[in-house]
Amino acid sequence: MSLLKVSGTQIVNEKGQEVILRGAGLGGWMNMENFISGYPGCEFQIRDALAEAIGKDKAEFFFDKFLEYFFTDADAQFFKSLGLNCIRLPFNYRHFEDDMNPRVLKSEGFKHLDRVIDLCAQYEIYTILDLHTVPGGQNTDWHSDHGGHIANFWVHKDFQDRTVWLWEQLAEHYKGNKWIAGYNPLNEPTDPYHTRVIDFYNRVHSTIRAIDKDHAIFFDGNTFASDFSHFGEAHKNWDNTAYSIHDYSLFGFPAAPEEYVGNETQQRRLRRSYEKKREWMDERGLCVWNGEWGPVYARKQFDGEDTDSINEVRYHVLQDQLQIYKKDRLSWSIWLYKDIGFQGMVYVSLDTPYMKLLNKFLEKKHWLAVDAWGADDSHVKDVYEPLIQHIKREIPEDFQKLYPYPVWRMESRVTRLARNMLVAEFLVKEWAAHFVGKSEKELDEIAASFSFENCLKREKLNTILTADL
Repeated sequence: MSLLKVSGTQIVNEKGQEVILRGAGLGGWMNMENFISGYPGCEFQIRDALAEAIGKDKAEFFFDKFLEYFFTDADAQFFKSLGLNCIRLPFNYRHFEDDMNPRVLKSEGFKHLDRVIDLCAQYEIYTILDLHTVPGGQNTDWHSDHGGHIANFWVHKDFQDRTVWLWEQLAEHYKGNKWIAGYNPLNEPTDPYHTRVIDFYNRVHSTIRAIDKDHAIFFDGNTFASDFSHFGEAHKNWDNTAYSIHDYSLFGFPAAPEEYVGNETQQRRLRRSYEKKREWMDERGLCVWNGEWGPVYARKQFDGEDTDSINEVRYHVLQDQLQIYKKDRLSWSIWLYKDIGFQGMVYVSLDTPYMKLLNKFLEKKHWLAVDAWGADDSHVKDVYEPLIQHIKREIPEDFQKLYPYPVWRMESRVTRLARNMLVAEFLVKEWAAHFVGKSEKELDEIAASFSFENCLKREKLNTILTADL
């Protein structure tokens, strides 16, 4: 057993044999996300709110138990049984460093990360370490956990210095670990100038290589891992490096432009979107990894009798994307492994203490569309439409196209700021209030809702993913 390497367009083992990595992202775990575990807003907000509501010690107890139950031996065993061989591990810098105590390593941050890496190794599952959240926020979206829509990581050098420092600690800790397939140093950057991301990649590559010369590095494209068009010949500075796209299709989401039926035009659009993202790599003979992709799914408590028909369409999208990837022998990591029922391969049962406790709140949150990811805004569209029309009337069209346009069009920017930040912020303490008065035993039982034994399997998704492995 030896470390995997990037060789040309392939990932290979010590014998030079191609290894195709296929698996899922453990999103919502060491980087919690609102649609995955049911809270509103950002992770730092709900952590602060819960500490205020029930006390710091109880809040820390709950979150620690949540991390413990979210991925256990039973999860690793199930994952392995599907024939999948790689898990991407997104994590938040806050586990390793405090903003008010920068560059002082919190060694406890390795507790759960080491546990899951070792657990996966026992089942011969590779892991990819994904720094999903960095100081200041590397992108404009909520999952950077910075609470705003400005990616300040790109305008404050100290934020970048601290991230380079963290990768020094991580590389030192994990060098030589043969079941780590590589490092994904920065999730979904959005640098409006398209140059600072390359400068940072040069720095972090040099930093990692000074400590760890062996592990592969996976660099995301700019603008949410979709755009390498400004990278030029930067790859010549980097060795043993693959390049990560995130290949979500609008056809797999509630805001799809039309119902997907898999006709020739729609399939061509699927493939063209994918090919455009990897064009820079293909022109240079570089290795491509699809670090995130996959539809979201309807739920009976919200979509009623239409649930099954909606999901059949989403599975069709999934199958057609897989055929594209199979033809190209593409390594991929679907988003995501586990959640509360929207996208995961397994999901928390409605009969668990967590889902019962938050049942009415989750329903309210859904109808208010306060989560950005895959939101169905049909129930509140009339609330925000006047503001959108006001901007259209008062702002010339050319000035409405603020970066990250066209990934975020003007309408999306308005609703992200108004719904997903402003309204969501007012719901944070309401979420935390549900835990008031709970004993440690009850908090443990609530956190245990996320254990594999208390989850259901999305059988058709898992069957489709593993049919051709």
